[in-house]
Amino acid sequence: MTKALGRRDCATLVRAVHYYRERRMASISRNPLGYAALATLLLACSTRAPTKGSIRQPPSALHEHAPFSCDDVPAGTSRPAYGCFNIAKVDGLTFRDSVVYWFLYTFPTRSAAEAARTPTGVVVEEDGKVWLNEIASVTSRAQAGALVSRVGPLVLPPAPTYTAIYSYAVMAPGQRSRVHTHSGPEGWYVLAGEQCLETSVGVFRGRTGETVIVPGNVPMELYITGSALRRALVVVVHDSRQPRGTPSSWIPPGACRQ
Repeated sequence: MTKALGRRDCATLVRAVHYYRERRMASISRNPLGYAALATLLLACSTRAPTKGSIRQPPSALHEHAPFSCDDVPAGTSRPAYGCFNIAKVDGLTFRDSVVYWFLYTFPTRSAAEAARTPTGVVVEEDGKVWLNEIASVTSRAQAGALVSRVGPLVLPPAPTYTAIYSYAVMAPGQRSRVHTHSGPEGWYVLAGEQCLETSVGVFRGRTGETVIVPGNVPMELYITGSALRRALVVVVHDSRQPRGTPSSWIPPGACRQ
């Protein structure tokens, strides 16, 4: 029986996942038992009751910008200069494994990307490029296109079906998201700039060309650090019976602003 994980246990586990993801994930992918242990422990973190945040009030800089959420943009309307915009959605996903990855490919044309797309993949055009997004196991990959990144591992909560929502975000230094949780894992690929995720299980930073992951049901706040505009592609894979995200009462201590 899995021992209950505390806040420090989860923070250590998530940091370890980021380490192996960047350096040694190939050895884990060859070990099915390692996969099972990883999924069990991360799922225990994502389903544990959220810890209470610090009662200390965040610095005044917290109020300099209104918080963002990822929103749909109605057809025929223009997007604001800054924000997080939902650009694609795939419903009814099922997976054989509880651990999956987000594969990001670029193609010279949209028609080429559509030709390589699987029934569960989706093609978007953002940041001057054509992107093919696929959610699959670690061994899967397209036969064409340039593989830009493999984001994960994304550990899925038990659910009959899943929904993948893809977003494109443009935010300036000092801007932040609302404090929220997702009913499934979230992944980022940072196109430019840098970001900091303050969560109830730790702080995770990402810079240009890097990826960041946060397990499902973990309270978080995204804060844009550095001096440059941050642009990123984002995915949330969540239980189709639940909303993409919900506000959280957790109060970040302000570690990303230090």
